[in-house]
Amino acid sequence: MSGWIQRALAERFPTIESAVSEIAALKAQLELPKGVIHVISDVHGEAKKLRHVINNASGRLRPLVAELFEDQLGEAEFDEFLNVLYYPAEILQLKDDALSDDDERFRWVLATLTRQFDLIRIMVRERRRKTVKLLAPKEHRELFEVLLNYPAGGHDPVFLEVQLREMVRRRLAFSAIRSASRFIRNLTVEETIVAGDLGDRGPRLDRVVDYLMRQPNVSLVWGNHDVSWMGACLGNEALIALVLRISLRYRRLYQLEEGYGLLTKALEQLAEIAYADDPAEHFLSKREGERDPRLIARMHKAAAILEFKLQGRMIERHPEWEMNDRNLLPKIDFENASIELDDTTYPLRDSYLPTVDPSDPNRLSPEESQCMDRLKESFTSSPRLWQHMKWVSDRGRMAVVRDRAVIFHACLAVDEEGGYLPLEIDGNECRGPQQFPALNRVIKRAFRAGAQVDRDDLDWFYYLWAGPKSPLFGKDRMATFETYFIEDAATHAETKNAWFRWIHDFDFCDRICREMGVEEGGIVVNGHVPVKVEEGESPLKRGGNAVTIDGAFSEAYGDRGYTFILAPEGEVLAEHHAFPDPVAAVREGGDLIPDMTLVRAYDRPRMVGDTEQGEGIRAQIRALEELVAAYQDGEIQERSEA
Repeated sequence: MSGWIQRALAERFPTIESAVSEIAALKAQLELPKGVIHVISDVHGEAKKLRHVINNASGRLRPLVAELFEDQLGEAEFDEFLNVLYYPAEILQLKDDALSDDDERFRWVLATLTRQFDLIRIMVRERRRKTVKLLAPKEHRELFEVLLNYPAGGHDPVFLEVQLREMVRRRLAFSAIRSASRFIRNLTVEETIVAGDLGDRGPRLDRVVDYLMRQPNVSLVWGNHDVSWMGACLGNEALIALVLRISLRYRRLYQLEEGYGLLTKALEQLAEIAYADDPAEHFLSKREGERDPRLIARMHKAAAILEFKLQGRMIERHPEWEMNDRNLLPKIDFENASIELDDTTYPLRDSYLPTVDPSDPNRLSPEESQCMDRLKESFTSSPRLWQHMKWVSDRGRMAVVRDRAVIFHACLAVDEEGGYLPLEIDGNECRGPQQFPALNRVIKRAFRAGAQVDRDDLDWFYYLWAGPKSPLFGKDRMATFETYFIEDAATHAETKNAWFRWIHDFDFCDRICREMGVEEGGIVVNGHVPVKVEEGESPLKRGGNAVTIDGAFSEAYGDRGYTFILAPEGEVLAEHHAFPDPVAAVREGGDLIPDMTLVRAYDRPRMVGDTEQGEGIRAQIRALEELVAAYQDGEIQERSEA
């Protein structure tokens, strides 16, 4: 270990005794059961459902409560206590009206906090004290120290009673209950990983990100919908049009206008000028709303044409993408209102394209240029959009490995024999897992550059959205144009990459895991493609070492969803169901319990030392042992601790 690293470490551990104490604690941590990790995917803007899944720890919290309290509490009390843990804001609002007497309120608060800390005392047994301290809310730390050791901690009971009565008198006691519920949830799950697609289709991407930002340990794996918003934030014009088109298709304008302060007036004006008399019947949104449906449809069409033009210009700039088949507007026969695709001519079911110049179809009209300039200014200057997308960039990667799970959003493009297809990134031909770190660098570099982002880096965000070799897409094409403009449904088909056939093969998936650093017992975890449960599909692939966890989380896809749980005893798949609004759930007193399926049981519980976290801890131990040796040899002088 270099001298400067030793000196930096010595700032934290200035004596032999402090370093040895940390070594001992780290070695003990290696023998603890590994933390529980939850992997979810394809949230697609469903913030309320995400909150429910996180708050009930994907169903793992209820069995803990039942084991401890089921014989002590009646059914109504049991359900109420669960709702205190899941939805403290909603249940406490109801209790605020019901508990008008301070003595009655004090008794309920004391009973509730006592139960919460009965649960917490069990949960902290397998955590380091400093980890527990970090997870404990700062605003109630002294109260929680007392409760953690109550009633056997040596404090006179009056010490707790006086604190709580004062908090009750000042109407602050409920905040302690909310903090305790959050503390319990934080202890239940060590890390939450979202394997891509935070937004689109569902109502509020902004609220999804807000909620994730409040969680203590969240990691992200980017999906193609994530990179579309990230690229739009940085000013990729095609992706700005795409984000608007999808938001209009599903009538999700609140997340644009209220969530991010994005101005859609320019697009509305373009629609009113260019498409004033257009029925735009193939662009009617999938949901109803307050605004004129024809205006929304015309805005939707205007955004789509902008996207097709800007996409075509990017494809012309990048012949190496081999996506000329997606440069579609130049393929239109405007005289005959038809288009030729794959040597077949198809009539257009909508040939009203007033902004498209047949001599230069991808050129923006003056009105479109003015509209895009205003939209781009709005997207790139929104402070809240930048804050969220920068967080998504900072917390995200193309792939992560946790314990023996190899997690990435969609696929790695392969040929029919299962061989990796090459993708040139930064001048290097990358195959298979080599693509992940190379694309990480492109995305991180783009966000470091911000407004000065390189155009080629910015174009990558569109390729990742819909490129045929993109590890976030996995199909030969995005047939958006055909869906809107061609009646023949055969043209709407998108052919999946051979990956989605090979993922059922044990040896193929085992090779992927080994190349990602998991020597044995690995499992590939993807989202992206909804599992069609109603058609008999299973999330677990036939080889037994790959699982798809896109369970149609979005209401638009089915309102279900999966959590893949990496627990010490094994790997569990939790299947979620549709659920009511949180307030309705609290009033009805129910708990929506996911169906739990054991995917793989371990021969023995997995310890921290068995995981990649253990590898990191062992590296820390080695560094500390070298520091101790440096102290003993006099290479570094010990300092007295303050």
